[in-house]
Amino acid sequence: MSVPPPADIPCSAGLFDRQSAQGHVQCHGERRPTAWETAPAASTSHRQEKDMSSKRLPRVIAGTTTLVTMVSATLLMVPAPAHATFGTADIKPIESNIAAKAWASATAGSGSSNAGLAIDGDPTTSWYPNRAGARQWLTVDLGGTYDNLRKVKVIFPDRGVAHRYVVEASSDGRRWKTIADRSRNRAVARGEVHLFTRPGTRFVRLMFTGGPDRAPAGVSELQVFNYLRDDLTLGADLSWVDDVQDRQYWVNPLAEDRGAGPHLLDVAKDRGMQYARLRIFNEPRSESTGQPTPIPRQGPERSLVSAKWIKQRGMGLGIDFHYADSWADPSKQPKPRAWAELEFADLSKAVYDYTADYLKRLKRQGTTPEKVAVGNEIINGFMYGSEAAQIGTTNPPYFVDQADIYQSKPGGGLLWKYWKSTDPAERQLYDQAWDRFTTLAAAGIKAVRDASPKSKVEIHVIVGKDRLDKTMEFWHQFLTRVKAKGQNPDVLAISYYPEWHGTPEALDRNLNAMATTHPGYEIDVAETAYPASGGEGSPVPNSPFPRTIQGQADAIRRVFQAANDVVDNRGSGVLVWEPASYQPMFRAVPGLANTWEPHASINVFNASRAKHVLQDTLYTATVVGAAPRLPSSIRMLTTADNRITSVPVRWQPLPPGATDRPGEVTVTGTTRTGPVTAVIDVVPRRGEHDSTTS
Repeated sequence: MSVPPPADIPCSAGLFDRQSAQGHVQCHGERRPTAWETAPAASTSHRQEKDMSSKRLPRVIAGTTTLVTMVSATLLMVPAPAHATFGTADIKPIESNIAAKAWASATAGSGSSNAGLAIDGDPTTSWYPNRAGARQWLTVDLGGTYDNLRKVKVIFPDRGVAHRYVVEASSDGRRWKTIADRSRNRAVARGEVHLFTRPGTRFVRLMFTGGPDRAPAGVSELQVFNYLRDDLTLGADLSWVDDVQDRQYWVNPLAEDRGAGPHLLDVAKDRGMQYARLRIFNEPRSESTGQPTPIPRQGPERSLVSAKWIKQRGMGLGIDFHYADSWADPSKQPKPRAWAELEFADLSKAVYDYTADYLKRLKRQGTTPEKVAVGNEIINGFMYGSEAAQIGTTNPPYFVDQADIYQSKPGGGLLWKYWKSTDPAERQLYDQAWDRFTTLAAAGIKAVRDASPKSKVEIHVIVGKDRLDKTMEFWHQFLTRVKAKGQNPDVLAISYYPEWHGTPEALDRNLNAMATTHPGYEIDVAETAYPASGGEGSPVPNSPFPRTIQGQADAIRRVFQAANDVVDNRGSGVLVWEPASYQPMFRAVPGLANTWEPHASINVFNASRAKHVLQDTLYTATVVGAAPRLPSSIRMLTTADNRITSVPVRWQPLPPGATDRPGEVTVTGTTRTGPVTAVIDVVPRRGEHDSTTS
């Protein structure tokens, strides 16, 4: 990510307001250009979860009760935050049906060709076996193991009958553990929600065992829900923390109890950010002139102080080496001035020495980083040198204006223009560029291993729209070559900004393509952000979320979900980029000098984690003219200790005449941890005609 620092933008509030379609940061009428990469767009087919309200049956929906809190959940509730924030955001704990993802699949004992209908997100389509017989089964393969699956929802196509079955889970498809036994069930219901805890689950199987009503085997939906893991690290790049020391940040600055503060990191920690990353410029310089900046923001010395602030608050620390004196991103990767005229062997040594020396300094002051990024968004290489002319880079201005210095010796830029060339000379240039780049990267990785062996090594790139093939070529070339040089990273990371990198569904596919093609590595979203204002509230390109405080929370929550849904629990974390300044999650408080407060969207870091999982849907049945018998309690799973207990539920009364004819009635109930829904099938009395099936 590359934008000017806050001090360079003359805004009355000091915050970026929005980025325009022309690639400029707009701030209360002022406008400065940014240097972002704009990649061509991509789109591939994917399974979309369908609206489950489409079932065409007569239906009655009873009145609902509105629970008003600053942060509330529809299916799952977490406590409301202790202090107010600016605006409102209804943030639900993350729950994701993995069975509906593109990488999930279904098989069956018979009728496998239609088994996918049971996981298509549409309860009006169903799998049926194509031959009769007992012990019919349907198995969902989730594509990889998951440690925090907590709920299975089964919906059957046949109403008014009692279904008998067993639900089992397995990590390998051979050894099974029962998670729900309804083999003696006599209750008439079209479905049921089952709560369970079984880390390492990949397969979920439903086995029919017959029934007193001789209900035919068939499944409309077999849904398997994933929840945010405790070990998914959520945090932010907060490098500008070294430049906001004159500001006070409070969770609720206008209240008598202002909450956490006055340091930005106090609020970040209180609101659920577990980790902070710092970018490092070798010798901070102006992007336009190349002259050293008067204040060396994000330079090595100031970042040592920032690292202490982070560690003092018990947060994890990440270091992001740009190996540049100014912004490094896919559109520009200038060598540091001090290294610009070095011979290549000396440049490689400089990378090693600089990286190792700085990590040793961090360790000596008690701030060993948990993770170190060797380069920033290096999809096109880094530390450009004489190859820059072939790359065609025009940024930053000083790099071009002083080409006799910065482009005098070879560097680590990649020559993608020759990627698919069949010309031997061009292929040789392509390979040579890769060799130079990975030699420099291997030097950085080795320095981390030698100087700070407890730190994980991250390689951070992007996936441009329609450019997954380029990123996969990057990983193939990079990993093959650095391993041949005796080095290997721990974490493969990408940035995700929807306006440049595609839809949330594309993010899902990209992360899982990386995870399945290159097993053994953690997968990170190293940068993301979303605006809370601008564009008259319309979504940014490729996003469904409006530019509002609620939309900001929903967009960031969706990225958390994507990382958490990566197969084999390989998604390890998400960082929001500069949330105090870029597409900010904070605002300046009117009337209070140098005082800032967070948007309600900042609660997404805490509120996305489920404390409890409810049996949120109750399926039952009654005959025409009779009131249904609804239970006085429902089941609830507490994620901290995996206990399943009962919690009282208060149901809304049925409207008059709700069961006068066959159809479906929906009733809302409330519990201390959230709402539940009863789905009641109203079926004809014995011998009467069921008009809903004609």
